[in-house]
Amino acid sequence: QVQLVESGGGLVQAGGSLRLSCVASRSITSGYDMAWYRQAPGKQRELVAIMTDGSSTNYADAVKGRFTISRDNAKNTVYLQMNSLKPEDTALYYCNARLIFLRADYWGQGTQVTVSS
Repeated sequence: QVQLVESGGGLVQAGGSLRLSCVASRSITSGYDMAWYRQAPGKQRELVAIMTDGSSTNYADAVKGRFTISRDNAKNTVYLQMNSLKPEDTALYYCNARLIFLRADYWGQGTQVTVSS
């Protein structure tokens, strides 16, 4: 099992930037796909970005070219760099770790991102 703790959310004006961090309680060097999801009020949780165990990445169309996911395995940390933020990016952002061989998902508690117009 792995615990995840997110940080870095906050209030920012449209066009600004934030970097979210997700620290895992154990090594995520191998065997885990890492992802960021978000959930806006009244909407379903959606995938924002994913980095596989093999370090390939994929992004939701809405954030392509603006967000970048990265991982620092030495620090057991995954980041989400968010640039050119828009009001529609406002949501609770969750870190996800999927233990591949068990298909087990672990979630953080979420960090709030609010973008004002």
